[in-house]
Amino acid sequence: MSTTLPINFETRPVIPLAHDYSHGEREPWHQHRCAQLLYSLSGVVSVHTAQGCWIIPPSRGVWLPAGVVHQLTITGQVAARTLFVDPFARADLPTECQVMQVSPLLRELIIVALDLPDHYAANSRAERVYELILDEIRGMSVLPFNLPEPVSSALKKLCMLVRNDLAKPWTTSEAATLLNLSERTLLRHFRQEIGFSFSEWVRRAKLMEAMKRLALGQSVLRVALDLGYESQSAFSTMFRRRLGMPPSHYFHLS
Repeated sequence: MSTTLPINFETRPVIPLAHDYSHGEREPWHQHRCAQLLYSLSGVVSVHTAQGCWIIPPSRGVWLPAGVVHQLTITGQVAARTLFVDPFARADLPTECQVMQVSPLLRELIIVALDLPDHYAANSRAERVYELILDEIRGMSVLPFNLPEPVSSALKKLCMLVRNDLAKPWTTSEAATLLNLSERTLLRHFRQEIGFSFSEWVRRAKLMEAMKRLALGQSVLRVALDLGYESQSAFSTMFRRRLGMPPSHYFHLS
């Protein structure tokens, strides 16, 4: 979230901000000298960096360390809540971009923090809320909602082809043939540049696209078929395995 508000941590370690977005809005490339937790109450936020893309569905958040250049794309009506965090507030704050599971406690603390004063006394309620927020940030679980961007031009081209045709039943064998590589060589390059297999990258690409489409109100059946699943039940099984609930329930979270 780009902001013109002064970010000054002289009086508090965390600065909360509430902002609503309309579908299709974008935040241009920018960066902050502080860390940022961007939390979505509704809709989906796509966060793009040079290293890849992170998807924030409802009730989840993305952690952006200080200095990371990023861009935001909005899908659906997004109610965003942001915490700008002094990068020196704690020594063990996350050092990489991550999509995080925001606990119910942290969600309520963010809401409370929006009404806290800029200045507060030592040992006051406000101080305890800010310190507890920092504790909760350090304990957040990381979710696999990121799509890393490869480094080599060959893998970049392959990933672009996949993103442009997610309905296609991509296989490692076909991908290797397109690049004139053996399957073993392709898998080795993918793990070196991405950190996981080609087939996992394809699954994540489909899942992230599915979350954006579901946020727009598209039916589960339509999303399933458009992304190449044989049936709604096959898609729902994948979705439940990844997110712990069926897609019909996911965007009804508050």
